[in-house]
Amino acid sequence: MPPKKKSSNKSPKGRTPTVVDGLSTEEMSKEQLEEHIVRLREELDREREERNYFQLERDKIHTFWEITRRHLEENKCELRNRERDLEEAEERHQVEIKVYKQKVKHLLYEQQNMLSELKAESVVSTKQLQKENAVLENHLEKDMRNLKVYLKEQELSSENVLKSIHLKHDEEITDLRNDFARQVREIGSKYEKRMQKLRQEEELRRKTEIHEIEERKNSHINMLMKNHEKAFRDIRNYFNDIVYKNLDLITSLKEELKDMKRKEEKRNKEMAEVLEQNKELRESPQKAKEEVAELQKQLANYEKDKGALTRTRARLKIFDRELKELKWEHEVLEQRFTKVQLERDELYMKFTKAILEVQQKSGFKNLLLECKLSALNDTLEKKEAQLSEVLSVSNLDPTTLSVVTHKLEEVLESKNHTITDLQYEVARVCKAYNDLLKTSESKLRAFGIPVEELGFKPLESSVAGQTLGQGPAALVSAPN
Repeated sequence: MPPKKKSSNKSPKGRTPTVVDGLSTEEMSKEQLEEHIVRLREELDREREERNYFQLERDKIHTFWEITRRHLEENKCELRNRERDLEEAEERHQVEIKVYKQKVKHLLYEQQNMLSELKAESVVSTKQLQKENAVLENHLEKDMRNLKVYLKEQELSSENVLKSIHLKHDEEITDLRNDFARQVREIGSKYEKRMQKLRQEEELRRKTEIHEIEERKNSHINMLMKNHEKAFRDIRNYFNDIVYKNLDLITSLKEELKDMKRKEEKRNKEMAEVLEQNKELRESPQKAKEEVAELQKQLANYEKDKGALTRTRARLKIFDRELKELKWEHEVLEQRFTKVQLERDELYMKFTKAILEVQQKSGFKNLLLECKLSALNDTLEKKEAQLSEVLSVSNLDPTTLSVVTHKLEEVLESKNHTITDLQYEVARVCKAYNDLLKTSESKLRAFGIPVEELGFKPLESSVAGQTLGQGPAALVSAPN
C-alpha cells in the first residue's frame, strides 16, 4: 500500500512569511529552522515514494488492459471461425437431405411396381387352388358316404353279437347264483355244527379248568393255613422257652441274693461275736492279734461277697428289663401275626370274589355275543336264500341286477361292521379280565405274597385275529 499522507504545516507561497507552529520563519531560531527543514525533506521523500507507487500501479493497469484487449480480439476471431463452420455444415446438411429425398422417391416407385406384380400372381394362384379344392371335396364326399354305410353295417352286426352275449351271460349268472347259494347253505350248516361242537368243548374245558383251579386253590389255602399255624406254634414255643429261661434265671438270682443276705447276717453275727471276744481277750494280745488277722481275712471275704451281691443285683435289674422288652416284642409280634392273617383271609376272599365275578360277566357277555352272532348268521343265510330265490325266479335286466347287487353289498357291509363291533366288545372284555389279573398280581406282590404261592397260574384270555392293547384297563386296540 502507498504510504499515508501527512498534513504539512506549509503555508502557500506569498509575500507573507510562513508560519510554522505558531511562529513565522523569521521569528524561528536556527535549530527550529533545521528541524523544519528536516521535516520538509521527509515529506518530500514520502511524496516521491507515493508518486513512484502510483506510476507503478498505472503501468500494471495499462499492461492488464493490453492483455485483455488481445484476448478479446482472439475470442472474436474464434467466434467468426465457428460461425463460418456452422454455415458450411448447414449447407452440407441441406445437400444431403435433397439426396435422401431423391432416393426415397425411387424406392417408393419400385415398391408400387412389386405390389402390382404380387397382386396379379396371387389372383392366379387363388383361382388354381379353388379348382383343386372343389375336386378334393367331391372325392371326400364320396368317401364319407361309403364310411357311413360301413358303420351302419358294423352297428347292426355288433348289436346282434351283444344280444347273444347278454343272453349267454344271464344264463351263466343264474347257474353261478344257484351254485353259490347251494355252497353257502352247505358251508353254513357245516360251520354251525362245528360252532356247536366247539362251544360244547370250550364249555367243558372251562368247567374242568375252573374245577381244577378251585381244587388247587383249596389245597393251597389248607397248606398255607397249616404252615401259618406251624409257624405260630414255633414262635409261641420259642418265646415261651425264652420266658421260662428268664424266669428260671430270675429265681436262681433271687435265691443267690437270699443266700448272700443270709451270709451277710451270719457275717454280722460273727463280727459281733468277734468284737465281744476281742473285748474279752484284750488280756492276751498275741492271741488277739491272730484272731484279728483271721477276722480281717473274713472281713475281706465279706467285702468281696458284698461286691458280688451288688453285681448280682445289677444283673438282676438288666434281666428284668430284658424280660419286659421280650414280653412287649412277643405281644407286638402276636398282633402283627393276627393282622397279617386277617389281611391274607380278606385278600383271598376278595380275589376269589373278583375272579368269580369276572368269570360270570365274561361268560355271560360271551354267551350274549355268541347268541347275537348266531342270530346274525341265521338272518344272513335267510336273506341270501331269499335273494337267490328272487333272482332265480325273476329274470332281471343288467341295470336292475346292478342296483340289487349294490344294495346287497351295502347290507353285507353293515353286517360286517356289526360283526367287527361285536369282536371289539369281546376283545374289550378279555382285556378287562387280563388287566384284573395283572392288578391282582401287583397287589399280591405289594403285600409280599409271591404269585407262585397261589398254587395255580391264572389264564390270560386272548382273541384270535386281534391284538390286545398294553394300555390301562378297558382299553383295547382297534380290530384288524
